[in-house]
Amino acid sequence: MAVLAPIALTCGEPAGIGPEIAVKARAVLGDSLPFFWMGDPRHLPEGSPHRLITRPAEALSVPGGVLPVLPHPFAAPATPGKITYANARGVIEVIARAVDLVTRGEASAICTAPLHKKALKDGAGFVHPGHTEFLAYLAQVEDVVMMLASPKLRVVPATIHIPLADVPRALTAAGLEKVIRITAAGLQRDCGLPRPRMVVAGLNPHAGEGGAMGHEDASLIAPVVAKLAAEGFDIRGPLPADTLFHARARAGYDVAICMYHDQALIPIKTLDFDGGVNVTLGLPFVRTSPDHGTAFDIAGKGVAMADSLVAALRMAHEMASARLR
Repeated sequence: MAVLAPIALTCGEPAGIGPEIAVKARAVLGDSLPFFWMGDPRHLPEGSPHRLITRPAEALSVPGGVLPVLPHPFAAPATPGKITYANARGVIEVIARAVDLVTRGEASAICTAPLHKKALKDGAGFVHPGHTEFLAYLAQVEDVVMMLASPKLRVVPATIHIPLADVPRALTAAGLEKVIRITAAGLQRDCGLPRPRMVVAGLNPHAGEGGAMGHEDASLIAPVVAKLAAEGFDIRGPLPADTLFHARARAGYDVAICMYHDQALIPIKTLDFDGGVNVTLGLPFVRTSPDHGTAFDIAGKGVAMADSLVAALRMAHEMASARLR
């Protein structure tokens, strides 16, 4: 098997916990999983062991206890917990630079530390809803899917950051089918699952209970599932969401397609709050991210846990390796 290039870890919001958990992740992983951090070295915690590199390949020779840093100058220093809007442009530039590196094969995958969308909008006129949409724009991809994954569960929300009242209108047969197809292709390519077992949650209680609790399950979701099953997909649904996530049920599938944000995220965050990873499916490169935010309230205090970032880096490595097989 070819040797993987190191993973590019973008800095995210420099006033959040991203810089400190990058250092902690390196301490946990050592040289067992090569990655390099992209950002301004001034934003790392004072005294953090790091080494500046000029190109990603140099990260492979940096000792395990030292964080390889591909420097990217920002406009200003960073104060933990306090947004500096002048740094917004640097955050955006680092993401774009990481995409360029992974596209050219100098990085095997991208792992992104959390960013602060309002800071980017107010500080640099950022027009994208978030990381995922910006990465899709840079990769010139129209449709991507957000998957939350851990060793205990994989979930995909068919609709994401919209009010619950808008979900029934936002759900369409074409949109749901597209989400399922992208999910299946991603699991095949990046997770070593040639025929992923998929279940689809119902929108309404008891999956509509024959129309007594809503019509969308029978009129919208069921026909999509039947169409894909007829094509050979291993797929079942719509199934009642309240019985979909206990241990015995989870043993019967590889991913659950959910109808809205909380239906997907509540079970995985309950089962594995610290180990959940945000994965973007449908990109031409591997992208993962820890499943948490900037945590301004604890930034700089030394108490932030790197568990989710470690899990995200490991998953990025596994997925990038799968693409080489």
